[in-house]
Amino acid sequence: MSGKVEEAVAAENRRMIGKYLQPGTVPEESLSVDSAESRILAALDGTIDGLHWVGHNVIYAAISLAALHELGGGLRHEAADIAELVSSFAKTIPGRSWIGYSAAEVKRLTLDEHDGMPEITDGDQLSAFILNELATYSVIYRAEAHHDLMGHMLTYSHALNILYDLGHHAYFRRGLPGVLKIAKVLRASRQLDPEEPIRIVSPVDRLPLVEAARSSYLPDQPEYWASGIDGAVIDWDFGHLFKFPYSFYHHWNRVSEAPAKAMENFRYIIHPVQTVIS
Repeated sequence: MSGKVEEAVAAENRRMIGKYLQPGTVPEESLSVDSAESRILAALDGTIDGLHWVGHNVIYAAISLAALHELGGGLRHEAADIAELVSSFAKTIPGRSWIGYSAAEVKRLTLDEHDGMPEITDGDQLSAFILNELATYSVIYRAEAHHDLMGHMLTYSHALNILYDLGHHAYFRRGLPGVLKIAKVLRASRQLDPEEPIRIVSPVDRLPLVEAARSSYLPDQPEYWASGIDGAVIDWDFGHLFKFPYSFYHHWNRVSEAPAKAMENFRYIIHPVQTVIS
């Protein structure tokens, strides 16, 4: 990133931490990477085989493991808290917003050969698949069931790639069906017929569906951060204004020939105006 972009990201990061970090003292007992990792993975083991809240159980676990490795260890209470958070996803629904599906139908969804899903065995193949999926959409809607689910398809698959890169290949394989289920459900909205009734069962999405706005700037441009993307936009859209770019560029940089349409469609996922769901 350029210096201006790096400074802007760091400034927003400090603002978010300043708003949410609770003051107080905690035990400072250190824990090795291996010990902390084992605890977090044990918690993830109970939920990774299913789709829970569009993969946040995997996202939180993977990002935490990446941080532990970068820092060379952590604190005992941190590993315990993260493990508790990951375990809390047990028996939760796959997510509340789906076009054409109820949450229960998504939970019961199965994958078969007629879905045309490719065989994915490593992180590079997963990144290529995700970018190709993103490139197929002619319209991206403002509804949470559309732009938000596409964003989480990016972050969930990114989390699996982190697990793969850390050497946890079994967890990578076990988490793949969840990502593919999101892709399968989203495929149903590739070409919506305006003459046909659109089934919406979400408590937050409304008809008629409104097309998402296009972001004039990308997150690697200073203007993206200077155009009012801060805590005033519903707490940075619950962090999505950071997370979606983080995951998109992870996939983009991992693929040698990414489709340009994926970058274009990404602009409709990150526009700050569309993140406010009325």
